[in-house]
Amino acid sequence: MKLTFKIQYIILAVLCLQTTIQAQKKKPNLVIIQTDEHNLRTIGAYRATMSKDQGHIWGEDNIVETPNIDMLAKDGALFSNWYATSPVCTPSRASFVTGLYPVATGSPVNNMPMKDEMVTFAQILKEQGYATSYVGKWHLDGDRKPGFKPERSFGFDDNRYMFNRGHWKILGENEKGPFVDQKKTKYGGGEWKQNRANKENFTTDFLVDRTLEILKRDKNKPFCLMLSIPDPHGPDQVRAPYNKMYSHLTFEEPKTANAKPNQIPGWLNLKGKNSINPKNFQKNMVNYFGMVKNIDDNIGRILDFLKENNLEDNTIVVFTSDHGDLYGEHGKLNKGLPYEMSARVAFLLRYPDGVKSGKTIQKAFTMADFTPTVLGLMDVNHAQYNFHGMDASSDLTSKKLKIKEDRIVYITHANKKWVAAVDNRYKLVLSPQDKPWLFDLEKDPDELVNYYNNSAYKKIAERLENELYTQMKKYKEPLQKSKILK
Repeated sequence: MKLTFKIQYIILAVLCLQTTIQAQKKKPNLVIIQTDEHNLRTIGAYRATMSKDQGHIWGEDNIVETPNIDMLAKDGALFSNWYATSPVCTPSRASFVTGLYPVATGSPVNNMPMKDEMVTFAQILKEQGYATSYVGKWHLDGDRKPGFKPERSFGFDDNRYMFNRGHWKILGENEKGPFVDQKKTKYGGGEWKQNRANKENFTTDFLVDRTLEILKRDKNKPFCLMLSIPDPHGPDQVRAPYNKMYSHLTFEEPKTANAKPNQIPGWLNLKGKNSINPKNFQKNMVNYFGMVKNIDDNIGRILDFLKENNLEDNTIVVFTSDHGDLYGEHGKLNKGLPYEMSARVAFLLRYPDGVKSGKTIQKAFTMADFTPTVLGLMDVNHAQYNFHGMDASSDLTSKKLKIKEDRIVYITHANKKWVAAVDNRYKLVLSPQDKPWLFDLEKDPDELVNYYNNSAYKKIAERLENELYTQMKKYKEPLQKSKILK
């Protein structure tokens, strides 16, 4: 009788354990891959949404093949109008992890540390029983550089490979932890020696190696991991063989680099000439393409791991960037402007168990929408948090393969030079440095024509302007107080 009771007890315990394991497995995992200063035109899935003229601005045959990133779009959802809340590193990243506009996070400009009281999606998921990890560039802990493993982890339990600032190309690790394995230069960068960089120490490869180690460790429990790759941000350097893969191409300056005076807004600050140095442009483009290709190959390693470990269907994979890179468009390099390739970023999401493959969402979003959306998709209650962004999970779980809506969002310059209202076709830019500019992104994807005083666009301009002021007031945008705007 005692033996029977023990057997029954063991069977019951096993069943309870199985039920617990099954319940845990039902929680979706989350992997976020974020690049830095990434031009949309280097991603095949986004080039496919453009005309040939727009998709090949550096020359007809000058493209990077990105099959792994493209696979995320094919098997999941592509957001065609996703914007940085402010197209520079710190404010965009702060919005991404908190669901708030930059001014509310304490990080409205680069290198300003995020407020201690900020709650991130990682903290919320940690409280739901998730293993939370962060690998790569953080840029929310002030001036520390590189600043490995910040004391304030904001819910990321494993932040050993989190570093605050810098675009170091060669990393190492010893018993004390990770370190920059380059001679520091007087301007704060690392001295690049091409022959020292290899697939073990080149930063993108190094960080993906550590990502795979963490995923292997946590694969049997619900996990949330964010990988922040500091490339393809400059300096434009990449290890062999990627540094020579595109050296056969001859890159052309984008046609907008030499715009006419009436096509140049005051907030562009060109000062009569573009910023492209012809001597460096060719070499830098070769390396920029090489960095993108290296990123795509490494993303393939992560996707392979998920598939090989039967984690593919129950894992949400997000690919995005903190902001874009004009790379010669409008005579400018880098970011910080309201133009599309500065402010608009890739946002792809794959989740086989919850999101239909081949979905496209043509609707304006910003980084502030990420946290509420991903929590909603993971069925995590977030009603008690006052996010500025919207929960767009219903768009993702909808049976519709194509969603098109004219929602208006606003984006801003970190140093109060401009604000803009954007929907899925139009963009209104207001600035103390110039008259209002209204772009029609369908008729004028080059963003050279100002339609603001065109009578046919009067209602469109009014709609965008009214909503812009409403949102600036709601989210306490500093530029709302500018007398020059209104």
